[in-house]
Amino acid sequence: MPKRVLFLIILGFDPGYAIVGYGIIEKDSKQRIRPIDYGVINTPKDESMAVRLSIIYDQINILIDKFKPDAIAIEELFFNTNTKTAINVAQARGVIVLCSNKFCGNLYEYTPLQIKQAITGNGRAEKHQIQYMVRMMLGLKAIPKPDDAADALAVALTHAQTNDLTNQNML
Repeated sequence: MPKRVLFLIILGFDPGYAIVGYGIIEKDSKQRIRPIDYGVINTPKDESMAVRLSIIYDQINILIDKFKPDAIAIEELFFNTNTKTAINVAQARGVIVLCSNKFCGNLYEYTPLQIKQAITGNGRAEKHQIQYMVRMMLGLKAIPKPDDAADALAVALTHAQTNDLTNQNML
């Protein structure tokens, strides 16, 4: 009797408070990966931070409910300079972490270095190199736009590439 092919749905997030990138991929037990959906959650710049965080919360819940991911991967934050931006992005990231943990439970976090290494093999890769590899790995005709969506797909791919998902009882 042939083995049954099982599937794992991975939802990746590129956190932000103006724009949250998301990317959903599927990995099967034969290690094939295909894109399911990608895009962004936009929040209006003229709204208060509380309203923007609420929009992010609601939209992430919709994504989780619609796609029912088995795992969620999120990029860890790295900021050098702008403290105000870092605090706002950290708040949005907190909402993403809360939703992911509450409604999925399988949350994984990756640094920018880990993502670059997993996608390109080079921890110092530039953005255009990562975007190119995302397009190639997923067999897309063009690089996903906006950049936040491509970044989120890279996060999801990092989880798929760096974990033996069959040993996690997920496939």
